[in-house]
Amino acid sequence: MRSQAARIIKTSLRHRALVQPATLLRPHSTSARNTRPTVGSKVLRAAPTIPFFGAFFSSNKPDESKENMSYPDQRSEAEWRAVLNPEQFRILREKGTERPGTGEYDSHSPSTGVYNCAGCNAPLYKADHKFKSGCGWPAYFDSIPGAVKRHVDNTFGMKRTEITCSNCGGHLGHVFEGEGYPTPTDERHCVNSVSLRFTEDEGTSGKSKA
Repeated sequence: MRSQAARIIKTSLRHRALVQPATLLRPHSTSARNTRPTVGSKVLRAAPTIPFFGAFFSSNKPDESKENMSYPDQRSEAEWRAVLNPEQFRILREKGTERPGTGEYDSHSPSTGVYNCAGCNAPLYKADHKFKSGCGWPAYFDSIPGAVKRHVDNTFGMKRTEITCSNCGGHLGHVFEGEGYPTPTDERHCVNSVSLRFTEDEGTSGKSKA
């Protein structure tokens, strides 16, 4: 009876050793603590990054500090603030937009003259480039050759082409193509009035304010 009881106890202990975690049998074992599976940390390390949010909040625009080096007029931000009023600075230097239908040149229809950059006074558009588009901003079907730079932005799958003054990099607005306007180019340069300054005398345009 005594030997049979001993066998039963030994079998029970062996069974407990098989089914119980090793940490319960050796609660103070250093090796047990070091080899314990850290499931949570493994899941965190294995979790893939989600690029969607980064792409959603990022911009495809080029580095402006490098881009600005390509413009002849290299005035600093402080120098621009000194010659532009707050609204001009917001639009020309910070790429803002005026409210539709509020611009000085939206309904402006001269027969002759030139629209210059409000920042550096470089000539951008002639009066005969302007047409009535009904969009709420001054519209031009073309610009003076070399006066305007285009910058394509494909953020979020939408093609938007920003236009800037080739001399100082001031933001003008955007250009749109293929809208069906009866113009020679079927383009619409949608420009902020704040970005422009009109002069009737073409001979006085192009004189920089720097």
